[in-house]
This record gives sequence, C-alpha cells and structure tokens, in this order.
Amino acid sequence: MKLMNRIKNNKLLYFLGVLIVGVFIVLIVRFTYAYLGASINDAQGNVTINSDETDRLDFEIGDPLSVDATPTTLPENGTNLVDTTTAKAILTANTTNNTANYSYWVYFNISNNTFTYSDGSTPEIILTVTDPTGNPVTNVEGLTYGTYNGVAGFDITTENGVFTIASDYAIAVNSNTKPTEQTWNFTLTYLNLDFDQSGNYGNSMTTEISMTKEENIPTLADLCSGKTLAECITTEVYTEDGAEGIYYHDGVGSYTNASQEAGDYSYRFSGANPNNYVCFGTDEVSCPEDNLYRIIGVFNGQVKLIKSTSYGNYAWDSGRSNTWNSSTKPDIYTTLNTTYYNTLGSEWQSKIATHSWKVGGMARDTSATAKDYYDTEVGTGQSGYEETMKIGLMYVSDYGYGASEEYWTTELYNYEPTVDSNWMHLGSNEWTISRHSDTTDFAFGVDDTGCVDDYYVDSTFAVRPSFYLESDVTYASGSGSMTDPLKIN
Repeated sequence: MKLMNRIKNNKLLYFLGVLIVGVFIVLIVRFTYAYLGASINDAQGNVTINSDETDRLDFEIGDPLSVDATPTTLPENGTNLVDTTTAKAILTANTTNNTANYSYWVYFNISNNTFTYSDGSTPEIILTVTDPTGNPVTNVEGLTYGTYNGVAGFDITTENGVFTIASDYAIAVNSNTKPTEQTWNFTLTYLNLDFDQSGNYGNSMTTEISMTKEENIPTLADLCSGKTLAECITTEVYTEDGAEGIYYHDGVGSYTNASQEAGDYSYRFSGANPNNYVCFGTDEVSCPEDNLYRIIGVFNGQVKLIKSTSYGNYAWDSGRSNTWNSSTKPDIYTTLNTTYYNTLGSEWQSKIATHSWKVGGMARDTSATAKDYYDTEVGTGQSGYEETMKIGLMYVSDYGYGASEEYWTTELYNYEPTVDSNWMHLGSNEWTISRHSDTTDFAFGVDDTGCVDDYYVDSTFAVRPSFYLESDVTYASGSGSMTDPLKIN
C-alpha cells in the first residue's frame, strides 16, 4: 500500500494508551567487558468498548514490565534480561442472541530509539510475540524475524515506527455469561552478549502496545516520530522505486530505465508533483510561499533542498568569468552565500551543512542525457575541482532526474516534452551551478521551455538556492504536500 494512501483517514477510534513505556537506563558492569543494561517499566490501564448496547469488547493489559540491569543481573557470561507482559481482548455476547463476532488490531510502536549495534551488526534487543493460540508471530512488516543468540523474535535494536502485530484478528463468543478471552504475550529480551556493549551508554527506547477495534492507519507523523528527516524519507516515504515519486539510484532497479540511474545510492524525487515540500526559515503554522522548499533527494544521509520559487534574477557572473579557484569565485557564490544566506536567521543557518560542491563543469553536449551529465558533472568523469560552501544551485543532472523516469533516455538539450512531468521546471530561464568547462564565459542553465543549454554568464536568470541539511535534522510534522509541508526540528 502506498504511504500517502496509508496516512489518509486515520480511523483510530480507541487507543488503549501506553502499555509499555520503557526507558533504558544504562549501567556499566566492570568486569572484563563493560555491559549495557536496561530498565523498562510500563503503566497499566483498561479500556472498555461497547460495540452496541449489549455486546461488549474489552481490552486489558497485564502486569508492568520490569527489566533492571545491575552488575549482578548482567554479569559477563551471564543470562539475558527478560520480562513478559500480556494484552487481552475480551468479548461478551448480548443477552438476546448469545453470540457475537468482531475483529481488532494490535500494534507495537517504537519511538525515540537511539540504540545502535554495539559491534555494528549484532542484534541486542529482541521482541517476541505469541498469539492467542500460543503460536509465535513470525511475520511483521518492517521487522526482521530470526533467532539471535538463541532467542527467536524480531530484532528491534535500532527500529523506530509503528508495526502491525495483528490485522483484523477475529474474536467470537457464544455466551453472554462466559466471555471469550484472547491473550497476546509480549516478551522483551535484552541479550547478554560476549562483547563490549557499553557503546550504547545513555541511549534510550520508548515502546507502546495498542489494541483497537478499528484499523489504526498510521500517519507520517507516527512513522517518522523521532527520526531524522533523511531516515523518514528513506525508510518510511520510500517503499519501492516510483512509489511517492522516489527512486533509489543504486543502478539495479526493476523498472524500464533503471540502467540510467545515477548509481550514487541517492534517493531522488521525480515526476510531475511529488509530495516533497519542506517549510524552511520560519516557524509559522501556515508556511508562507516564500519559505517553501522542495527535496531534490537524500544523498549520503543528507537531505538536499531547493527553493520552490525564484529568489530573483541574477547574473552568474557580471564579469563574464566562470572560473572557480581558491582566490577567485564568480558572482553567484556571493549572491548565494552572502546575499541570500544573510536573509536566514542563525537558527536556520545552523541547519545547513557546509558541503563540497563539484563545480568543474563539463563540455556542451546536445546528445547528453541525465546520466551522461551526472557522470561528467559530479560522477567519476568530473574535473575534480570542488568548492566548499553552504549554498549552491541545482546541478544539471538534478534537473534531468527531476523528470519522470521514462524521459531519462532523452537528451536534456531537447527536454521540452518533460516540462509537465518534471517538478523541477520553474517555467523561466534558470541557472544551474555548472560551468561550461571548454570556455571561460558560459555556464549551463534551463530555459523557459525546459531545455538545457549554455549561456553567457553575465545573463540575468532566475536563481533558486539549494543546500544540504545537516544529517541530524529531525522530522517534526507534515505530509509533504504544498499545503501541509514537512516541518523540521
């Protein structure tokens, strides 16, 4: 199911509340290894749902979980820390028919998880669930089931998000005096491993279980709670190539033009109008148009933005020089990194990463596709010259990959047919960051018809600042549409 369909019409009618609210408290065991421990506790509560005037469906929780690590309970070569709790669905029939049939959903939510694998790969926190028939739950979308250090269950060491344990699970009863009880068992195991686990010192995890009579379709806020914006895009919004307009450029996709991907393991938005809007530069509830930016993609864990509208018309360089070196920079550098940058407050400036921009450029080639431009502009064939700065412009290849993937075999010199399928097309002449490497006075731009060519650098074209966010910028809210843009912390 596509994400944007999943986040519509949240039907959550009844939320049990927190079944497990655990915060891991880290202790160091001073033996040969320093071991990581945890303290997990939950709050109790009870919710009763009357399906109609007589049938009754109750949800209950069991005893609080408690896993307390000490030098005694988690010694070197000792046993795992384990605790179990339950969640119950109880159905009582009406007095007239003596029968009732319903269904419900069970969810496990992990939020604010800062744990990592101590050795880089070995699972440490395992969730085991058994259903009311006593059988283990082995298939939960988004989680990996296996046997870890002798414990069967789901590896949740580094997980975040809402996971569906049971969907539309049936419950029936044939008595108004003897209810049907269905019990779900949840076991959390902190593995006592034979290597140093103290690298997770100070980290924490919060988990919840909920049971609902109607399906609880998670919102993007549910899925991305506690995650960086980059993680939100790559693990929750992206589900498969083309879904939500995102393509993973690993070069091995299963769609027609996968061979034309950049091959840089980036996640790029493509197509007519993907939901990739971000509000930047303001905390206003309703984001002003001037503060709307759009996500070009995620590159090496950093989200790259471009201003949604033009910042204004500027010359690339009024002195007709397209040269970048340690002492000389074209006017566009000052326009972006001084004039524009100084319009942002210090809070927002701090969210922008200093980045190495590849500005060596490439030769004019009227037959070059997005892939061709990528290879010679920023890929393996680029000239090697880089400029370290905060603010740049889109690359020619960024613009090329903004079009729907069926156009990635089209030369950008003849990109006019793509304008209705390329969210990056501004509709006016616009500069890119790339210079013409065979001359000293030309740089590449996109014209108002959507085609790429080179132009004298003293021409005044539209400029849209582009930049990379710091990798630790987190998701706050929003669905990514123009009217509900993503907001960041």
